[in-house]
Amino acid sequence: MQTSIIDALRDTEDGREADRILRACTHCGFCTATCPTYQALGDERDGPRGRIYLIKQVLEGETPSHKTQRHLDRCLTCRACETTCPSGVEYAKLADIGRDLVDRQVERPLGERGLRWALSHVVAYRRRFAVVNALGQFARPLLVGRLAPLRQKLPPRRPRVDWPRATDAKRLMLVHDGCVQPVATPNTNAHAAHILARLNIRLVAPAAAGCCGALSQHLSHREQARDFARANIDAWWPYIEQGAEAIVITASGCGASITEYGYMLRNDAAYAEKAARVSALARDLSDVLAAEDLSALGDIGGGRRVAYHPPCTLQNAPGLHDHVGAVLAQAGYQLTHVADAHLCCGSAGTYSILQPEMANRLRSDKLRSLDADEPEMIVTANVGCQLHLEAAAGRPVRHWIELLTPEALGAPSRQAA
Repeated sequence: MQTSIIDALRDTEDGREADRILRACTHCGFCTATCPTYQALGDERDGPRGRIYLIKQVLEGETPSHKTQRHLDRCLTCRACETTCPSGVEYAKLADIGRDLVDRQVERPLGERGLRWALSHVVAYRRRFAVVNALGQFARPLLVGRLAPLRQKLPPRRPRVDWPRATDAKRLMLVHDGCVQPVATPNTNAHAAHILARLNIRLVAPAAAGCCGALSQHLSHREQARDFARANIDAWWPYIEQGAEAIVITASGCGASITEYGYMLRNDAAYAEKAARVSALARDLSDVLAAEDLSALGDIGGGRRVAYHPPCTLQNAPGLHDHVGAVLAQAGYQLTHVADAHLCCGSAGTYSILQPEMANRLRSDKLRSLDADEPEMIVTANVGCQLHLEAAAGRPVRHWIELLTPEALGAPSRQAA
């Protein structure tokens, strides 16, 4: 695709990067076949090809409007388009640049600005989010009438699972805790720690690490996202120097961000090398377990029927690998057939809050597919997907790692005994 980027942008970092990405696009339209919003709305501007043209027009000097902003906002950043693009167009990177450019020129309504501020300044900070969640849980009985939909945004209360006691395991791995997961689904990493302890691996969650930066990145707060990345690198680096083998990701949305730290900080002289190292060490939990001998787990599944929803980030992010199905099958679970498994569930980070109508429509479609073969439960690999689906599902929705521990089946934990 030929470009004519305006002088004010041509020699900037964003201008050069956008020009590189745009020139790879041949406008073939293959991407529309896997785009959830294009499939749902049938509007070219709500598909990758149309959004690429909208961004190109802004880069070439055309003044964006609220309509431009709305079509870019409707993008889930699921990156399904990237997996079907024969030219390798890095759409997600272009979308981040485009949203930022448009947001600088088009002022959002006050309500939108307030909501987006709260998401980036409250949800992205673990302790702040914990306070808000506690207040929401306290006020849950009062959420009736028009406020009733807010109940769906409150994670259900779950009994705590303790981490395994300290062991003399010689192998060390880190785990990313993040911002929402420790509050909303605090047992996910505890289950992972129990499983890895049985494999003689000590899992450590450095307290100083926090939000991965994805939330800020997709809200056009890209410098805040880079600050989160730097803070995490600083928190992990002493353990990496001690020989940590991997940074284990149990929320694939975070993994998609962390595997791109090297790209995010490529021009930061102080962090570029460390960031690249961190990206190389980041691995999804299923990828870690797939490389281990899991025979000790036995047939814990006992043939139980499970529907697996693979998060978009685990399917489409270049730095992640999805072995969830294989690990569950090895543990004795029977995975049901799920039609259109590649389509997004509608969670997409903050998307379910900012674009509730489209998010709920996609969730309804996804739950029909997941429920079609009548599984006992639904499992996924990302906290956002888990909470979004759980709010409307008629059956349990869990992180898949829970199915590998005795607690998942109601038995006492051998590690906690």
